[in-house]
Amino acid sequence: MSKEHENYIKKIKRDRIKVAIFRIAILVVFIALWEVAARLKWIDPFLTSSPTRIINSFLSFVKEGTLLKHILVTCYETVLGFMLGTLLGAFIAIILWSSPFTSKVLDPYLVVLNALPKVALAPIVIFWVGNGMTAIIVIALLISIVTTIITVLTGFNEVDKGKLKLMQTLQATKFQTLKYLVFPANIQVLISALKINVGLSWVGVIMGEFLVAREGLGFLIVYGGQISQLDMVMMSIVILSIIAFVMYKVVSRLEEKLKNIN
Repeated sequence: MSKEHENYIKKIKRDRIKVAIFRIAILVVFIALWEVAARLKWIDPFLTSSPTRIINSFLSFVKEGTLLKHILVTCYETVLGFMLGTLLGAFIAIILWSSPFTSKVLDPYLVVLNALPKVALAPIVIFWVGNGMTAIIVIALLISIVTTIITVLTGFNEVDKGKLKLMQTLQATKFQTLKYLVFPANIQVLISALKINVGLSWVGVIMGEFLVAREGLGFLIVYGGQISQLDMVMMSIVILSIIAFVMYKVVSRLEEKLKNIN
């Protein structure tokens, strides 16, 4: 390894450390100011809660032994909705890519479905599949699947036309073209779809839990608001933020590994 290359790698590492330090510093300062403002009554802690009140609420739930169940229920619904939305969306995108005529016919319907507020479909979903976990997963699926189809299909359709013509000249089948050209050319698009679906799946699950759940973090948020326990609400939001961040980092790590493979 040359001296210049070694210095370049060291610079990248220093930049990463610097970014991480600033991120942590911003978070620490925000939490400290929030706590100070609540203690000095600059803000009403009943309305905004405070870090110490959130921690106390967390510890009380841990002692009761119910918090882990709520977290696991929400995580299960989110991961399942995320996987179904991504896999089904990608599968439908492949079908539409392989049949340009079908894609053109269904294009306006996809646009309408993408623009339609999915929460409007929630009462219908509940009526169809029942008032329970299945309805929550279906709502999460509906929110993410259309975006996945449009994102992946757009990436597939933007593959270099010259390379597609070459595959046709070599008499490659649709499957071979998909496997050796379209998929490798759209790794970044697929990763972007995964990143988008992380957020959309959480939105769908929490929306569903607001409407029908009797357990889960979304239920705790609604229940806390109903009994005026905003510490419980803020605690649930903080936990949601942490878990969503972890899921996003998992996808980011997958992206890094795929880049290294390529």
